[in-house]
Amino acid sequence: MALLKVIEIMASSEKSWEDAARAAVKTAAKTVKGIRSAYVQDMSAVVKDNNITEFRVNVKISFEVMN
Repeated sequence: MALLKVIEIMASSEKSWEDAARAAVKTAAKTVKGIRSAYVQDMSAVVKDNNITEFRVNVKISFEVMN
């Protein structure tokens, strides 16, 4: 039986929500090994002058702690 842990990361991108989610996983992977899944919990955007300037995501990342 595997033991998993979940961390929450907020990330942003000027391109898209998908790119922001990729940035969250890439950031987590710098210090976390064995990432199993990424669940996008929330999405939001910053709007300036009627244009979206930044996409933001709140991602829950699960990884294996012990097998």
